[in-house]
Amino acid sequence: MPRESIAKRKERVKKIIAALKRAHPDAHCELIHANPLELLIATILSAHCSDKQVNLVTKGLFRKYRTAQDYASAEPEAFQDDIRSIGLFRNKTKSITAACEAIVEHFGGDVPRTMDELLTLPGVARKTANVVLGTAFDIADGIVVDTHVFRLANRLGLTKWNKVGQSHRVEQDLMNLVPKRHWVMFAHWMIFHGRRVCSARKPDCEGCALQDLCPSAFKIGAKRKTPH
Repeated sequence: MPRESIAKRKERVKKIIAALKRAHPDAHCELIHANPLELLIATILSAHCSDKQVNLVTKGLFRKYRTAQDYASAEPEAFQDDIRSIGLFRNKTKSITAACEAIVEHFGGDVPRTMDELLTLPGVARKTANVVLGTAFDIADGIVVDTHVFRLANRLGLTKWNKVGQSHRVEQDLMNLVPKRHWVMFAHWMIFHGRRVCSARKPDCEGCALQDLCPSAFKIGAKRKTPH
């Protein structure tokens, strides 16, 4: 695909959005939660861990811990045992208990509703804050860039940033291309597409609704068929 102007890239993004919307009408946050606090906890737990595994752990966790004070008061060793099957459980214990201590001390026990406030919580960076704002509060302050969004944004030629630690740059590129009204759902569509179609090692280009819009189509992975 030849080098695009920003205007042409924005037009292609509109087509990408329409195709993703048709392909994944059921796209949503797959972390099971009943309120903003549960979503915050689940999102912190989901780093380097599948949503499926997180949901298995939080099924019992959310019955045991109900409020930010419950998490803030938890004994670290006991909490580690509660989430031991999740990767990095020691670091996540520290992040969750410290974040909830801050919520209790500075926000009256309620999860804050702004990006600046969320970023003051230990263990919370832009990705987690965007998940909470977009899904729990329907506030579009940015675009969630997880591993799937990062990978697809590069494959679709929507960003030039492809190194570890450059997610914030990818987010800025996407925010400049995606209409703000789609910021929240765009991440859900991209994540569903990344999980179901455009996997890291063997993307299904033959069955991909974006193949005509993707400069990487039929160029990645083994056993790729020649496009018709």
